[in-house]
Amino acid sequence: MSAPDFSRLKAVYVNCTLKPSPTKSHTEGLMRVSSNIMKNEGVDVEFIRLVDHDVAPGVQPDMTEHGAEKDEWPALFERIFAADILVIGTPIWLGEKSSIATRLVERIYAQSGQRNDKGQYLFYGKVGGCIITGNEDGVKHCAMGLLYSLQHVGYSIPPQADCGWIGEVGPGPSYLDEESNAQENDFTNRNTTFMTYNLLHLANMLKQQGGYPAYGNSKEDWDEGSRWGFSNPEYR
Repeated sequence: MSAPDFSRLKAVYVNCTLKPSPTKSHTEGLMRVSSNIMKNEGVDVEFIRLVDHDVAPGVQPDMTEHGAEKDEWPALFERIFAADILVIGTPIWLGEKSSIATRLVERIYAQSGQRNDKGQYLFYGKVGGCIITGNEDGVKHCAMGLLYSLQHVGYSIPPQADCGWIGEVGPGPSYLDEESNAQENDFTNRNTTFMTYNLLHLANMLKQQGGYPAYGNSKEDWDEGSRWGFSNPEYR
């Protein structure tokens, strides 16, 4: 089977570590495994470490219009929205995604009511996934919340759209620590590879067909009176 051409795709990896640059991020270590696969396939890849930016709390597109002194989110959003694929990376703290990851989801939600040129919600046609690291339980729990949030605002989630690594429960070695031997973990490497290609395949299919057809899912058409096959059932 010949390899697909993914070279028209763009991906953005948003690392939601609590550590500002240039501090080593174990989450970014695993994110780089995925991003290297994409780069090898010709994908345009960008990294953002969210904690390096002054992103105000809130659920509006620009929080300076709602009392914040500064908000870098509008410029960051343009970079995120320009990508076909969004991969959110987060460490696990107290069994949950980081507070930075929560802020990212809240700010993405701010744009969820906007619409594309088909009258659909803005993120239709975009693809999302997540990468999680830690040395305590919670990979699946964190992925569940992140992937639900992404699909709720309109991102498409392919099969097995998450991957992660956790070491020994408690204060043990993290992903990039030599003693963890995490980079040789076959299960993590396999899941990271499968996730990456599933993101690429779905994004490629959506891009080739120009996103989702607008039949049955355009808020603009609904507001103008289209109801497609909808009808209230008669109960007797």
